[in-house]
Amino acid sequence: MTPIQSHIRKLRVQKDRDEIAYLRKACGISDRALATILHMLRPGVRESEIASELEYQMRQFGASQTAFETIVASGPRSALPHGIASNRRIKRGDLVVIDFGADYGGYKADITRTFVIGPPNAKQLRIWKAVFEAQKRGIHAVRPGIHANRIDKHCRGFLARKGLGKWFVHGTGHGVGLDIHEAPTVSSKNREVLLTGMVITVEPGVYLPGWGGVRIEDTLLVTKNGVESLTQSPKVISI
Repeated sequence: MTPIQSHIRKLRVQKDRDEIAYLRKACGISDRALATILHMLRPGVRESEIASELEYQMRQFGASQTAFETIVASGPRSALPHGIASNRRIKRGDLVVIDFGADYGGYKADITRTFVIGPPNAKQLRIWKAVFEAQKRGIHAVRPGIHANRIDKHCRGFLARKGLGKWFVHGTGHGVGLDIHEAPTVSSKNREVLLTGMVITVEPGVYLPGWGGVRIEDTLLVTKNGVESLTQSPKVISI
């Protein structure tokens, strides 16, 4: 009897043309759904109402189901990296983290955006810009032949230089496909080389307990020339 797990993993880690088409569709559905619910991001609306409407819109646009349980975390709850939507009502001045994705034909999308309800204060703006720049640097580093931990270093190193490194408490990303978390991991410990056809996330975040958090995430395709972002929703701070 010969173990086949390693062979299956190798087959799954690089997506073929049909798989990429499904992933692209899942990401497009997610982008369209987010655009339809932005008007709901206002004081008095519950996190759970936003999550429910977002999930409904994804299904309306063709999703088989949600890729995972939708995260909507506002105010101090935005400091929870996995803050599943609660009945908390959004307040003016809140940070709101929305992490979600559509499942299309079994393939998953994963995207996170963070907004401020109203004009951001100086601290919110500083941290949001730092996370935005960290993600930008991480994405720019994605290409065939790079070690996964180098992408983590680009994100984590920038946040550390901004004095925020200790508040980035999870890995920088993960593979996406038939599972929402699959190989390769994008972390400080993984020296796996990225290959054309891999689909990964880059999702740095800063989480300050009792204050709030910021995360920005996209689903990315490793191409022969570098990287293509399959999620396209605008990255804006203020709603």
